Amino acid sequence: MPSYWAEACKHLVKKDRVMKRLIPQFADATLQTRGDAFGTLARSIVGQQISVKAAQTVWDRFALLPASMEPEAVLKLKVDDMRAAGLSARKVDYLVDLALHFANGKLHVQDWQGMDDEAIIAELVAIRGVGRWTAEMFLIFHLMRPNVLPLDDVGLINGISRLYFSGDPVSRSDAREVAAAWKPWSTVATWYIWRSLDPLPVVY
Repeated sequence: MPSYWAEACKHLVKKDRVMKRLIPQFADATLQTRGDAFGTLARSIVGQQISVKAAQTVWDRFALLPASMEPEAVLKLKVDDMRAAGLSARKVDYLVDLALHFANGKLHVQDWQGMDDEAIIAELVAIRGVGRWTAEMFLIFHLMRPNVLPLDDVGLINGISRLYFSGDPVSRSDAREVAAAWKPWSTVATWYIWRSLDPLPVVY
């Protein structure tokens, strides 16, 4: 559990009427990390633009292919085998580029803990197939940064629409306005909104 979780929940319950109702409903679980930078980014790429359930199915098939989920092992895979696991040609390219970035030491993995969110996002989006959303998922699920607000996340926008606007369409500026009360714990509020939509917590 992130060290800040209890403090964040206390703040959110006090500042936000929806969080006051939501947090006690899901008090049995918190954000989790797998502790594996490469695996987290690979899962995020596999999960792009498909449902959580579909992503898990494809990931389970893909994960059987390499001897271990290490960049060097992924680089040895055959494209045909990766395609047969359910990956599009584009996602195969993205996973190979991701593995190359790790294997060639192009990423400052050792420095990430000390870098700010935007500096890490800038480094990650240089990888093919890693856009801002994927980089933000990495900040949340691997580095467990406390104040990430992923405005490109469909689940977050849908949740804000349902919980704060009675299902009416929500713009990014509407979402930002709602989230102003969450600072500096936007990650935690986002996680609870995801839980309200899907009782199984997602772990990238």
